[in-house]
Parts: sequence; C-alpha cells; structure tokens
Amino acid sequence: MKKWFIRFLLMCMLLALAGCGSNKRKETGGCKIWYMNQAETKLEAENKELQADTTDGQIRELIELLRDSPENEKLKPVLPEDVRINDYELENNQLYLDFSVEYQEMQRVYEVLCRAAYVRTFCQIPGIEYVGFRVEGEPLLETHGKEVGLMNADQFIESAGEEVSAYKTADLTLYYTNETGDKLVEQRVAMEYDSNIALEKLIVERLIAGPPFEGAYPTIPTNTKLVSISIKDKICYVNLDEGFLETGYNVAENIPIYSIVNSIVDNTDAVKVQFSINGESNRVYRETINFNTIFEKNEELVEQ
Repeated sequence: MKKWFIRFLLMCMLLALAGCGSNKRKETGGCKIWYMNQAETKLEAENKELQADTTDGQIRELIELLRDSPENEKLKPVLPEDVRINDYELENNQLYLDFSVEYQEMQRVYEVLCRAAYVRTFCQIPGIEYVGFRVEGEPLLETHGKEVGLMNADQFIESAGEEVSAYKTADLTLYYTNETGDKLVEQRVAMEYDSNIALEKLIVERLIAGPPFEGAYPTIPTNTKLVSISIKDKICYVNLDEGFLETGYNVAENIPIYSIVNSIVDNTDAVKVQFSINGESNRVYRETINFNTIFEKNEELVEQ
C-alpha cells in the first residue's frame, strides 16, 4: 500500500513538472523578428522561438536575433554593422535602447525602417508597450531638432501592398486634441505605406482612427467616411460623408477642422484645404463654420 502511494505521489509530481514546463514554453513562444529587404525599401518578419523566459533575457535574445542573418537570403538585419547597441534600460513598460553615434549616419528612410523594426519586435515582449531611442545616452532627435520620443507598434502603419518598389516611409506630424478639447496636440507617427495610396488619404484615415499615443484625444467621429481626397494647385480637396457633421466628441467646433487642415499642410504639398460633404461645399459645420471657405493652417490652436 505504501509503495503504491509513493508511486502515485511521484506520478503527480511528474505531471505537475510537465505542466510547469508547458506553461513556461507558452510564455516564451514564437516571436516575429523584423528584417529589411535587400533593396532597403520594406520590412519583413521571420518567426523565431524564444528560449529565454524572463523579460531581461528576452530583450537580450531579441537584440542578438536582430543582429543575426535571417534565413531568407532576400532579407538582412536592419541595423548596419558599424552601429552597436551600447545598453538598454527598462522602466515600467518603457524600453530605452541606447545606440552608438554611428546610428545618426543612417539615411532618413533607412532609419525610419530600422526604428520600425525595433519597435515592432520589442513591443511583442509582455510588459513592453513603448520603445525609446537614444544615441550615446542622449534622446534621438528628428531632423528639425525635436525629440522622437517613445514609440509603440501602433505608430508604424504598414499597408497591405505587396510590391517592394511600391513602399515608402514617412515621418508625420498629426494633430489631435487635448483633454479639454480646445487645443490641438501634435503626435509623431512613422508610416510605412504603399505609394499607390495617396499620403493625404492615409493622413485623414489615421486622424479618424484616433491618436496612437497617450497624451492626445480624438477629434473626428469614428464613423466618418472619407469619400474622396485629392491635391490640385496646392489645395487639398477633402470630401467626407455626413458622419463628419455629427457631434462626436466634446471638442471646440474648429478643432476637427484644423486637426485635418494642420495635418495635411504639415505633411503634404498642399498649403490650403477645401472641405465638402458628399461633394457639396455649401454646407455649414456646427452652424458656425461655412465650408465655402478655403482653410489655411492655424498655428494659434496648437498647444505649446
């Protein structure tokens, strides 16, 4: 009887250990490692099985995997060989990667793709929601001197296009609103998109989707549909459906208008914007703003 009980107890222990092992495997699991194609125009992912079972271990493992050559010969690591990662720091849900000074020598489009690959890869680790970039301990800066800031995977928009040559990248300044709804708030969004799709179309669609980052609030009702959009003679013609006229969010009446105007003017060749609703420009927005006018960027509405 005693021998039977001991055998039973040992079997239970083995089953428990097997269960623990399977759970740990599930926690690590597969992960997408993002690489760049040889033409340096597009990112593609390969699935890898992570061996580490701690956050720190997974960060170190992903750093190495991003350095390794991918299985697909048409791809390559996104980080140039002369650029190294000096260190990393994890604060709450924010991972900061510190790169060597050579990072700043990358061309603009290449650097945006590199940034996208690292953000997409590391944000897969449970507990990491944002990635920050530093160069020799200092925050990474945009070309105009503004900090890139923390980024998450949602900020990198990838279209469904398949042609490598059709892909472009863009660093955009999009305008949402503050908590009180009376000022515009800037957010930086890096986009990888199909060049067959007009950039102004992606801008408006992104505004409708709402801010990808904390610290800003949506300006346009989510059920708004973009009927058509085009730029001619530096005027952007934005044709929306009736959903845009709905009250939507508790914001000042001019905020949705200039959320679109400022975003388009800042990121395209357009210097003015003309609105219409289902093709009609003789409409009045919230009983105060006439769509017959042509709108220019409003700097005074931007929160400082």
